[in-house]
Amino acid sequence: MHPPAPADLLLTGARIHTVDPDLPEAEALAVRDGRIVWLGPDTGAERWAGPDTERIDAGGRLVLPGFVDAHNHVRLGSDDACVQLAGARSLAEIHDRIRAWRARNPGAAWIEAEAFDYSALPDGRMPCAADLDPVTGDTPAVVLSYDVHTAWLNTAAMHRLGVTRDRTDLPFGTARTDPGTGEPTGFVTDFAVKGLSREGHRALRELGVPWASPDRQYGRLVKSLDDAIRYGITTVVEPQNSLDDLELFARARAEGRLRSRIVAALFHPRGTGAADLAEFEAAGREFADDRLRVGPLKLYIDDVVEPRTAALLEPYAGCGSHRGDTFYPPEEFAELLAALDARGFQCFVHATGDRGIRTVLDAVEHARAVNGPRDARHQVVHVECLDPADVPRFAELGVVACMQPRHCAPEIAGPGQDWAENVGEERWHKAWPMRSLHEAGAVLAFSSDWNVAEMDPMIGIYTAVTRRPLGGGEAWRPAETVDVATAVYGYTMGSAYANFLEHDRGSLTVGKAADFVVLSRDIFAVPADRIPGTVAETVVVAGEVVHRAA
Repeated sequence: MHPPAPADLLLTGARIHTVDPDLPEAEALAVRDGRIVWLGPDTGAERWAGPDTERIDAGGRLVLPGFVDAHNHVRLGSDDACVQLAGARSLAEIHDRIRAWRARNPGAAWIEAEAFDYSALPDGRMPCAADLDPVTGDTPAVVLSYDVHTAWLNTAAMHRLGVTRDRTDLPFGTARTDPGTGEPTGFVTDFAVKGLSREGHRALRELGVPWASPDRQYGRLVKSLDDAIRYGITTVVEPQNSLDDLELFARARAEGRLRSRIVAALFHPRGTGAADLAEFEAAGREFADDRLRVGPLKLYIDDVVEPRTAALLEPYAGCGSHRGDTFYPPEEFAELLAALDARGFQCFVHATGDRGIRTVLDAVEHARAVNGPRDARHQVVHVECLDPADVPRFAELGVVACMQPRHCAPEIAGPGQDWAENVGEERWHKAWPMRSLHEAGAVLAFSSDWNVAEMDPMIGIYTAVTRRPLGGGEAWRPAETVDVATAVYGYTMGSAYANFLEHDRGSLTVGKAADFVVLSRDIFAVPADRIPGTVAETVVVAGEVVHRAA
């Protein structure tokens, strides 16, 4: 037998968890032209070596397929120019951080902050301009919530942005008003739906908000891309973009900053018309290679539980008859999804509340009845509060559950936090039912939802496996944990399948792209509390080493 042509890259001395049931484990793999040409034992590796073959000795470490983060807002990202409010647990601490930022930036024309937590406000109320005015004065201030679904303005920003009692339907959100006076409070909802849209971003730029400028956007993108590759995320699904945003990815690619592969979904806000859809289809044809692909559509059916804007089947705890609204009447949404399905679009639909999720599943069922079943792989994104009656429908309808395990951590959503308190204890059994969905045959696509939560897949895997706080402690809803293998599958093959990438990525299989990560710890062997802190020591994309940990 003639020896094979030498490999470009040869990995040996590894414990390879392939996520391929036909060859679950291996010790070595060979790469040529960016693809895996062989996997097997170390004893068979040398015949693939040549004088120019690059060698990686894994030293017995665990090797996994590169992570596929199915919902990661790398373009939105985190902005170092903003006041950082993550972890601020009280209004006083928010004030302290803003004062410290102002002392470092005395000439700033705007105060911009990100990642405020709703629970920092006392008594479960939402923030208002009067809460910001004492520390911001006459400088306009815009504060984004940690989930970027709401914005909090001071009085100066309301004046600058034209928010008045007669103008509450804004291009970038919906201004809440005081029920007694009718005056805007400074709290703006629907920011994710309107403020992150093409028109919303353009309006913010025209109004002079620095955060919305293209240069600031690009800075957030490349910083997030650097983080992604550092964590071993070799494919990022960026779930919400306008056509204006695609040039940012093209620029990153041209400048060598796009080391992870990108799938970019296009935002379909209400009012999207036939001309827009034609432009979406044209963008899909223009960006269609294995490094940058455009195609899926992002829609919203409801909002989020914390400010009580998700759509629930029954009223929020302690809120009378209020159960949230859907952005579309169910019948209208069903017709919309059927029309998009008929054109061949894959839809990512944000749904957190049990009524919102059911509305999406009903719409998919309607689309299948009207158009006939097809391999659409529509996704329900988030799946936070799911009625048990709807669990089996995911598999029955071929709908992917795109979930973010970190969101269900007790210190984020559990007892005492806004999510759990707003839903009420009698509905806690509906919270992020990952195991139930998995056992019912649903495809789980796991993701970070960065910058809403940490990007590191190790944190997501730890939470999926334990449902405990990051620093340890009591688990919340431990009956819905999954094992490490299932969590890894969700971050690799599950997410690849969810995005029609299973023939090219998601497992380490001969013929597939050579995207893999060498980890510092064997997360299958160490105690679960040692999964966080595990580092991607070497990251390979298409057979090229793109990251080595210091």
